[in-house]
Amino acid sequence: MKYSVDVVRIRENSITLNGWAIGKTPEEQVKFAVEDEKHRPLEHRFVTTRRDDVSQIYFGRIVDRDLGFDIQFPYERGKNYYLVITCGRRKATVKYNEELIAKRSSVAHKRMQKIKDLMNMETVHVAMDFWKENGLRALIVKSKHKLQGLDNDYDYGEWYELTKPAEEQLEEQRKAVFDYMPKLSIVIPVYKTPERYLKEMLDSILAQTYTKWEVCIADGSPRGESVERILKRYAQKDERFKYVILGENKGIAGNTNAAMDMAGGDFIVLADHDDTLTPDALYECVKAINADPEYDVIYSDEDKLDMDGGSLFDPHFKPDFNIDLLRSVNYICHLFVVNHDLVDAVGGFRHEFDGAQDYDFIFRCTEAARKIYHIPKVLYHWRCHQDSTASNPESKLYAFEAGARAIMAHYGRVGIRAEKVEKGVDYGIYHTIYEIEGEPLVSVIIPNKDHHTDLDLCIRSLIERGTWKNLEFIVVENNSTEPETFEYYKKISAEFPQVKVVTWEREFNYAAINNFGVTFASGEYLLFLNNDTEIIEPDCIHELLGFAQRPDVGAVGARLLYQDDTIQHAGVVVGFGGIAGHTFIGLHKAENSYFHRAMCAQDYSAVTAACMMSKRSVFDAVGGFSEELAVAFNDIDYCMKVRALGKLVVYAPYALLYHYESKSRGLEDTPEKVARFNREVKIFADKWPEILKNGDPYYNPNLTLRKSNFALRDLKKEKIGEPYRLEGIE
Repeated sequence: MKYSVDVVRIRENSITLNGWAIGKTPEEQVKFAVEDEKHRPLEHRFVTTRRDDVSQIYFGRIVDRDLGFDIQFPYERGKNYYLVITCGRRKATVKYNEELIAKRSSVAHKRMQKIKDLMNMETVHVAMDFWKENGLRALIVKSKHKLQGLDNDYDYGEWYELTKPAEEQLEEQRKAVFDYMPKLSIVIPVYKTPERYLKEMLDSILAQTYTKWEVCIADGSPRGESVERILKRYAQKDERFKYVILGENKGIAGNTNAAMDMAGGDFIVLADHDDTLTPDALYECVKAINADPEYDVIYSDEDKLDMDGGSLFDPHFKPDFNIDLLRSVNYICHLFVVNHDLVDAVGGFRHEFDGAQDYDFIFRCTEAARKIYHIPKVLYHWRCHQDSTASNPESKLYAFEAGARAIMAHYGRVGIRAEKVEKGVDYGIYHTIYEIEGEPLVSVIIPNKDHHTDLDLCIRSLIERGTWKNLEFIVVENNSTEPETFEYYKKISAEFPQVKVVTWEREFNYAAINNFGVTFASGEYLLFLNNDTEIIEPDCIHELLGFAQRPDVGAVGARLLYQDDTIQHAGVVVGFGGIAGHTFIGLHKAENSYFHRAMCAQDYSAVTAACMMSKRSVFDAVGGFSEELAVAFNDIDYCMKVRALGKLVVYAPYALLYHYESKSRGLEDTPEKVARFNREVKIFADKWPEILKNGDPYYNPNLTLRKSNFALRDLKKEKIGEPYRLEGIE
């Protein structure tokens, strides 16, 4: 017999236990009893729950019976209680009292429980598969990160309880009167929905603190399987509930459109039939609408709700509108609110995109919206079950094929030429291969001082392994002292006529050296490259050019790996460590990052110039690199200037290179260098105070600035929305 009590809650005069228990086979019956401190039977409430996760792990399939339990019994302080679990002749007794419950709620206990949770057959199978595919070193790195995750003082459920609006705040929201009180039409397509889940959705709407809404439901269930009885009951109690029984399934798009046809509100709110809204969801949307009347599209953060409705997990804290991330994955999803006039203009859902009909709809709405606003709060709980694309992507493969077609249709409307959209790192993650117009010359600018061996590897990897051949190399010689370096310059220039060496004769200044190199460049595109890099992906330049050629893009960065195949750069967040830092440092290339962000093309505030492509026209428009930033942050500053022009900075994950920079190399190691670094921090902070004050729009204020792994913000050290400051830096 195996069992686990996952959750223990004390609420006033009762204790609630949630968990699961199984025998050797799915058919073995497990029985539960509750006893008082004298081991006398105690009356209790008992409900079975589905635990498909347990079923998959221990039996390798979904079994047709409930393996979970929800038990509630009366409780008095100071007394002991016992949960008795029996299966055949096997028996387990678990003791509960205040002291034990408090101990089991402690950080140390939870850490041990997490370790215990990792010690199961599923973990072993996953680890073995990962080892076979990626090698022992990668498995060690991944295991280390798993164990480091055990140090969190709370899981998401606890974090959410600490950050959600208190009842006093909800009461204030109920009293609030806005200058503009729009009517919100919540559109819900229904199809063979379990009554319990539908009730939970409708009850979550009734609990909204903003009350000017209507619910529009279209039931496309087969005859005899509709939920009309439930819908009729809600409609009789509250006239804001409207529904239509279609009598047939018109498909996801058709059912949604039928519900949308009933909507008379100023804004449309999309919701699924088995999910729930947080009580403040509509209030937060109306608050945003009042902040700017041009907000045509609004979306929020979301999390997942287990099938029993008792546990929240896997929160998705999103960036502000990020068009290139949207082209990589439907990150917007829920909650999605759109101006009704805009819906009339772009049209409803389209049958040809069933399975990704919301993805296509979001594209069309965001293309036409005047402004798009992101609410950085969880306002939507997405119920996650085995057949959901949220938990089992392969169960809806057709949806992802429809998603690829939705992206291509979007490109057609906005005038972007793409060769194809293919599967990325996982189902639902897309990789676009763009058409390149002509064969433009790319000028590669590489500063160098004495590292001729590194430089040779860098140049040869691009020439001999890279697929893009129209290249010129501007090697900026910077105060080298070794005779071998100058011998190498003669040799490489003779071997490859496209390599030109120019000499910088002043003191070291990274920004000035690159600016100097550009004056010798003939290319329409500039690729700033460190001499200690080596391409891994032969199509690296093609990947960068695909973005750089777009008129709305000003700079493009690559994914860079250390020599041990862990991430050195996957985009830059302004605010990390106080000023700016790389994302996902140290994560192995085969590990999953936060919602696969390391493997999604997306817009960031900045990328590193260790490998950065920019148009020559953009470089000239922003005045090149700022030479007052001699060492630190000049590439971040360059990207900030690009964004100030109204252009995007894009991270291209399939442009993949090694960057042999030492992991342990400190930024500065002498008092003089530390003083210079601090001066440059102040220069950057003075130039770009708004982003440091308000936060990086491509990050999320609920995530930490102390680490690069997109972990939850530590509430003990960082308040939500407040920047993290470098100690000792004003």
